[in-house]
Amino acid sequence: MFDVNASLIRFWEKEFDIIKPQKNKKGNRLFTKQDVDNFYVIYNLVKERGFTLQGAKDKLKQNKEGTLKTAEIIQSLNNVKDFLIELKKSL
Repeated sequence: MFDVNASLIRFWEKEFDIIKPQKNKKGNRLFTKQDVDNFYVIYNLVKERGFTLQGAKDKLKQNKEGTLKTAEIIQSLNNVKDFLIELKKSL
């Protein structure tokens, strides 16, 4: 989904306290929609906007709600962009 290694997902899980997946009896992680949304926020901050891990943690501590809203807006705009690109291809 994010085109990153599973080890990076596990690392972010340890580094960021906003990600709390449940684990089944085998130890497999079961991510909720909220976890995936939080991964998107972290991905956006670290990979797309160039924050360091500490910078991303600080940003989430300072203004978590604002950061989440910004990430939602960016995700919505990317969805619209993808839709428009597909529409253009079909014309």
